[in-house]
Amino acid sequence: MNEEKPEERQEEQPMSEDQQRRTMEKFWGATVDTWHSATFRAAKYSKLVQKKIDLNAVHKKITSAHTDLGRVIDEFYHGGESDIMNREEVRDMLSTLSELRQQAAGLEEEIATIRTSEMPTEQQEETPPEGRA
Repeated sequence: MNEEKPEERQEEQPMSEDQQRRTMEKFWGATVDTWHSATFRAAKYSKLVQKKIDLNAVHKKITSAHTDLGRVIDEFYHGGESDIMNREEVRDMLSTLSELRQQAAGLEEEIATIRTSEMPTEQQEETPPEGRA
């Protein structure tokens, strides 16, 4: 009648030092994993925000360059210039626009890469990049 279940007997026994150590190691490991995850996500968010700010700045430069290009073309047109597209000033502005578009495309790729990046595993963290050993 007075039978105790095995689980109840284990609960009553104090934990050995080895069990306490293992429990603390598991707790500490979980805490460290949580810390790494939180800091990785914060760094990822910070990089993402900075890239978006940079992309916005490039888009503003593109808009400004479009405005300047339109103004210059309009001035040449109303000045009676012919062959406006072969003017050095216009070609330079078009070249600048092309460079800005390339910058924007590069930033958009970086943003996509950051968004899809995953937290590195312990093995990746411990392995130094090639050429840095």
